Amino acid sequence: MQELIRRRRRAGFVGRREELRLFRENFELPPEDERHRFLFHVHGPAGVGKTSLVRELGQLSADRGAFVGYVDDGAPDVPGVLAEIAVQFGQQGRAMKALERALAQHRQRAHEAVLAAAREPAGPTGPTGPAGPGTPSAGSATAVRAGVVGLGMVPVVGALAGVVDADRIALGADRLRARFRSQEDARLVLEPERVLTPVFLDELAGAADAVPWLVLLFDTYERTAPYLDRWLYDVMTTDRYGELPANVVVVTAGQRPLDPDRWDGAADFAAELPLRPFTEAEARGLLAAKGVTEEPVVAEVLRLSGRLPVLVSTLAGTGPAAPGDVGDPSATAVERFLKCEPDPVRRAAALDCALPRRLDEEIVRAAAHRGGDEPAELYAWLRALPFVRADRRGTARYHDVVRAPMLRLRRNTAPELWSSGHTRLAGLYARRCAALEEEFRGAPGRPWMRPEWRALRVEELYHSLCAAPRAALPGVLREGIDACRVDTAVAREWARAVADAAEDTDAAHLREWADDCRTALADERLGALRVLELFLERAGLDDAGRVAAYNAHGLRLFLLGRLREALADHERAVALDPGDQWGHHGLAVTHRALGEYETALRHLAAADEVVPGAEWVARDRGETYRRMGRPDEALPWLDRAHAIDPREPQTLASRGQVKFVLGRPREALDDLDRAIDLWPDYPWALARRARVRQSLGDLPGAFADLDRVLGLAPDAPGSHGDRGDILRFAGRHEEAVAAYDTAVALDPGYAWAWGSRALSLEALNRTDEALASLDEALRIDPEYGWAREQKQRILGTDAG
Repeated sequence: MQELIRRRRRAGFVGRREELRLFRENFELPPEDERHRFLFHVHGPAGVGKTSLVRELGQLSADRGAFVGYVDDGAPDVPGVLAEIAVQFGQQGRAMKALERALAQHRQRAHEAVLAAAREPAGPTGPTGPAGPGTPSAGSATAVRAGVVGLGMVPVVGALAGVVDADRIALGADRLRARFRSQEDARLVLEPERVLTPVFLDELAGAADAVPWLVLLFDTYERTAPYLDRWLYDVMTTDRYGELPANVVVVTAGQRPLDPDRWDGAADFAAELPLRPFTEAEARGLLAAKGVTEEPVVAEVLRLSGRLPVLVSTLAGTGPAAPGDVGDPSATAVERFLKCEPDPVRRAAALDCALPRRLDEEIVRAAAHRGGDEPAELYAWLRALPFVRADRRGTARYHDVVRAPMLRLRRNTAPELWSSGHTRLAGLYARRCAALEEEFRGAPGRPWMRPEWRALRVEELYHSLCAAPRAALPGVLREGIDACRVDTAVAREWARAVADAAEDTDAAHLREWADDCRTALADERLGALRVLELFLERAGLDDAGRVAAYNAHGLRLFLLGRLREALADHERAVALDPGDQWGHHGLAVTHRALGEYETALRHLAAADEVVPGAEWVARDRGETYRRMGRPDEALPWLDRAHAIDPREPQTLASRGQVKFVLGRPREALDDLDRAIDLWPDYPWALARRARVRQSLGDLPGAFADLDRVLGLAPDAPGSHGDRGDILRFAGRHEEAVAAYDTAVALDPGYAWAWGSRALSLEALNRTDEALASLDEALRIDPEYGWAREQKQRILGTDAG
């Protein structure tokens, strides 16, 4: 049956002869031929027939003996794309078993990451790395503030961005990675494309030996390009993930041409296939295939459809027998789309169900509430309509060209039905969000960090704005603050809801907000910051909203390294609401990052008054005192935090370091042992325990810990700096210099490593190099008093 259906569809395909010819002839050219094209990009407006052409290209490829993979926006991300291709290749007899195993492991590890995150403390915390060895270096901290640890772009890490300071994030990224069984498992969750893509390419390499061609089709590219375009460009043009077999042909299809900035220079390996409305001959061919041959009728369809394929097909499908049967799409397009349906209840339901942007049975029930078919029956009928496209997830949506006139008709002729329908849909999505929030209860982070929740909230906001464009706007803008707090990419998802609602309601005030947000969000680095500034300038926020906006703006500035400006934002928040714990938290961590510890402590005291007895406040106080070099004052606070939560490994490790500084190495070892028992792959605790073990004469144990640290964080400068110290204490100065060299190569701004390196160089009688190393440490940090003292000592000058 499926084969017969495919044949009939192919028999009904008309036109696009030139595009088909170019694609077919490409198979006659070997990959080494300079005329061969590895990429075809089909583009054109909605309804122009891109999907039909892509499917025809896929069938043409299969006829040439190719394995074919087809993906549209039903795949939400790169792992989803790879999973879909693996399934389809398996159906064609080429199982991708290694990729399937890797995908299964990815799903399992991601699930474990969520469970691990749920065990994190609910409140914000500070880092436990020491000020000096093991602390994120200046370069690492700057990288974190620039967002390169993937804030908001990976699960769990993004979820912490709104509640922790950059110092914790710098160490917390390592902590999150260490929650997994191996570094590879961590990367599988945090950077899945980096792990899965090489496996995928290996699978393609194996498949490439079995067939003449491999063809990958990426449809609805205007929707998938935000997460696929850079990945696909890297796969095709760089060695980042490995080698792509030469007999792979890629087809992308979307509404816009290829991104000229990214694909500049692609003309030597890519071909653009711009699609326009049918030629008159092509449109006549389609009408003839559907039995519409009477010239007056054909002329009327051609005139009213503008030869747009989806309109030609839809109008022809109504079986017009006379010109009067063909209505004007600008006024009666909906009538023509539904002319074949005589049941007025179903016709009304089709209009109702144009309001949601995606359909499933529950959404159909909420949209079409006036009786008639059961939701399951109605949904099945809708999915069979020619302008409704189903996806592999069991959902469906109207074609944009058809949905737009339906929306206009409903809004202009039945405003109460329009408003009530959108209100019900907003309520449905709100309930779905609430159900997810209940599922996430106890887990850290804000809901906007979670993609599955975010997708539901965006739909809720869209329908709220459509139902009441002015009344809903303040609440939608308030949600935008939380979206901007995450990052620019998430802010764009929020802004798209505003833009789509502006388009569908034709509300001028929404269009103004949409246009301004779109302009602001064009800046990848500063987009979220710019939108927050729009909110503060003219959104008419209440005091609570302004407090949230100032704190979010301060966080974005902090992550950019603009600490003094961040302080000003948090000060404004606290001035508006002295009881705002996040304002005090922002002030505390920012002052601490500036080395203004006493001020940081004052704000932690203020936070303690707002959330008395919070474990994170006690721990942050202890951590701040420890960084100040006041271990006697740090210890009581860390003891208090430990009493509140005896199973928090960060508190135990930090307390162990304090006890070590106080000359109590045995007690320090006990704390560090317990911290590592609770968190076996805790890099910072392992590095601290290595120092304690070295001080107790256990060099084999110290080196065993350091080996584990390097296995967990091979590219962390601090890991190599710690190893250099232990080697130096053991008198193995050549090896120590090599370890320090690796540390400063990874982070040239690591002043502490430059200074420690000088001591080993001095021990090797390489005095000039030792002085040069100290000079570099002082160039990086002119206030580094210890380095200055060591230089004066080596030179034999008086400290004065």
